[in-house]
Amino acid sequence: MRLRFAFLLLLQACTAAVPRSDRPNFDYERGQALFEEITSSPGSIPVSFTYGGKDYSGLEDATLLSRRVRENRQGREATLVFKLDDAVEARLEARLNHEFGEVEYTLWFENTSSAPSPVLEKIKSVSAVFEGDSAMVRGCLGDHENYFRDYITPLEGAPALEFISGSGRATHEYFPYFDLVHGDGGTLTALGWAGTWNARFEACGDGLHYDAGTCNGFESVLLPGEKVRTGLVVMLPYKGRDRDAASNLWREWFLKYNTPRYDAKGTPLKPFSTSFFAPDTGLPNSDGSISERYFTWRRTLDVLIAQKMLTDFRWFDAGWYFSPKGETCPKYWYETIGSWQLDTVKWPGHSFRESNEACHKAGMKVLLWFEKESVTDVESLAAYHGYDPSWAAHIRKSRYLSNLGDPACRDWIFGKITRIMKDNAVDMYREDNNVDPIGAWKQFDAREEETCNLPRKGITENKFIQGHYELWDRIIDFCARNGKCTFIDNCASGGGRLDIESMRRSVPLMRSDADRTTTALRLSMTTSFCRWIPFHGANTKEAEEQLSFTMGKGSSKYVTRASWLPIYNICEVFTHNPELDYDLLRATFGEWKRYRHLLTADMHFFTPWHERDDRSGWTAFAYHDRKTDEAVIAAFRQEDCPDSTLTVRPDFLTADASYILTNEDSAETLALTGAELRTRGLQLFLPEAKSSVIWHILPAE
Repeated sequence: MRLRFAFLLLLQACTAAVPRSDRPNFDYERGQALFEEITSSPGSIPVSFTYGGKDYSGLEDATLLSRRVRENRQGREATLVFKLDDAVEARLEARLNHEFGEVEYTLWFENTSSAPSPVLEKIKSVSAVFEGDSAMVRGCLGDHENYFRDYITPLEGAPALEFISGSGRATHEYFPYFDLVHGDGGTLTALGWAGTWNARFEACGDGLHYDAGTCNGFESVLLPGEKVRTGLVVMLPYKGRDRDAASNLWREWFLKYNTPRYDAKGTPLKPFSTSFFAPDTGLPNSDGSISERYFTWRRTLDVLIAQKMLTDFRWFDAGWYFSPKGETCPKYWYETIGSWQLDTVKWPGHSFRESNEACHKAGMKVLLWFEKESVTDVESLAAYHGYDPSWAAHIRKSRYLSNLGDPACRDWIFGKITRIMKDNAVDMYREDNNVDPIGAWKQFDAREEETCNLPRKGITENKFIQGHYELWDRIIDFCARNGKCTFIDNCASGGGRLDIESMRRSVPLMRSDADRTTTALRLSMTTSFCRWIPFHGANTKEAEEQLSFTMGKGSSKYVTRASWLPIYNICEVFTHNPELDYDLLRATFGEWKRYRHLLTADMHFFTPWHERDDRSGWTAFAYHDRKTDEAVIAAFRQEDCPDSTLTVRPDFLTADASYILTNEDSAETLALTGAELRTRGLQLFLPEAKSSVIWHILPAE
């Protein structure tokens, strides 16, 4: 199926009260035209699949049963229901955002009959042509071996660009967020699917051909009452080819409409800080919070209060639970998960709740780690905790995967999580996922095929991902009803599950496990990842290994400034390190506090992206609030950089306006116009390598 995203005549003027974006590259007309085309012309719905041996390109060959289009608080939404045959109905759910012109849709298939359906297969969530010459794709790769590596790939005269994410953790290797540049504009697009996916981009005679699928290799009948779906497809059109302008349009839309809220009142998320007590227990700590005990936390909390170093959250990680046999876990948290029963050897009586209430009294909330889909020692879980062994499939060594597609399994997990949170005054749910689920999904598929003797490839993954989203929704609802945080900390061995639909419920407190190491890597990630997911965090340490807890005076300004993100994670040995310099710690934390209000504003890059181990140049970027015209420039001369100067030109400032610039370190001030800064620029000077400079820019009164 070929859908051309051209400028179309508008069918109807929109009367919604939602204000339009005032960004120059805002392209509402194309977004509205796309929505109208998809929801008014079944043959133009940009999906394809094969059902019962028949190939579908769009839904023109299906029978339209109903079409409903209505206004909502953000724009318009449409639901179209089609009949494929006597067994299966297809339901398209589409939305148009009036403020930004963003369009999204998901296609569902449901067996409404009393018998198994024909085989559904070869599903493409999107199959479309974007018109315009000089096509290219801009984006970044995933976490782990690619470390969010940036790329810009021209398509004309080049082989097709292809990505296949097959592990089941959607964003470890590749990243399903793409900036499609075509003609005199482009389309920012993303796939919402927390499992396997694939995408292919190729230049064609009239533009850029984009195919993408989710739930790779799906080939299954649908049993009576069964529903499967495509991944969410998000598209945000824009004018011009400027990359920063496109990224900032996306960042603003993402923060307003794709980021979860802080609480049940709908309070927007604002930058916040966390601190980790586990390195400060004086006991061996292999990882997580394995060393924390009822007698270790008070000393740390008291010194943070005394030193005026309280953060917004206390971060409590893995290792707080009994093993499935009911034994305490002094070291191997990874091999003992699944009971989600508080270890009362480490935390006797009500001591864990008391420690959390003490944090509340001091002004800190508490987040707690879980790994919901993984279990160990299935036999003991069944004997002592009511776990059904049929829910589990072996992955590796002691690890098993629980089938989130099974409603009874989800209920068991939900009860465990919410009981611990409620009984122990926990404010935020933190989730990890340290296994690739694809092997277990295939085992569950094989069981299904053996039972019904019909094709069932991919059915487990599809229902599992649906269950993953549903379980998160239930946890968030529980938190809303109990006065807790209505967003989730998203971790999957780092940045492994950051698809756009998961990000509607969560934020990554740590965008990558590797981001606990070098500053060069951190700066590299910031200049790629921040274009796509604006609200996230990194560590504020620099260490040789991911899990090392270094002593010394504490992180320098160079390191902490490179960690300026909306989430600021402090990890120090607070009381057992006699060298820790609290004046330095307060100073660096104080800098982040002074500028944190800008860290969700527009982002502009003065230097190109660099490899994670490249320390030979400068990295410089700015945050700019378009409404107040306030900005901050952060620049870093890396350790192997031979150049002591760099000139930056903040062309985002207003040419005929006057500004006062203040150097954060020297207090030097400059008075310059926007025109002078655009043409002459601002020369940055750092005489020593591995140093940084901050310039604060305010409009002159």
